[in-house]
Amino acid sequence: MTTERIRYSDADLEEFKILVAAKLEKVEEELTFYKKQLSDRADGDDSKFKGLDDGNVSAEVERITQLAARQSKLTQHLQNALIRIENKAYGVCRNTGKLISKERLKAVPHATLSIEAKMKRK
Repeated sequence: MTTERIRYSDADLEEFKILVAAKLEKVEEELTFYKKQLSDRADGDDSKFKGLDDGNVSAEVERITQLAARQSKLTQHLQNALIRIENKAYGVCRNTGKLISKERLKAVPHATLSIEAKMKRK
């Protein structure tokens, strides 16, 4: 009788921690960039929007706002992943209790569902 592992090894978790931390750093840099663009616009600096009419400026500001919101949400997911790593609960599917594949976690490091559980949700 084989027993499934119920968590990743400390070595695996350290590898994932490095991956998640690197992704978090990149996402935070992008979020800072978007916030700076929005801040410049709010301060009256329209140099980034030269050549655009008011309607296009509004659309661009809305697009940047949506990108910033998306990055902010991803930041929170990645921070939560780091907490799960510290708690040694990272990589365990919250629906099935089985380990999420390494391939999935490398592609989506903040994943909390295995592919199996994700497909059942659709």
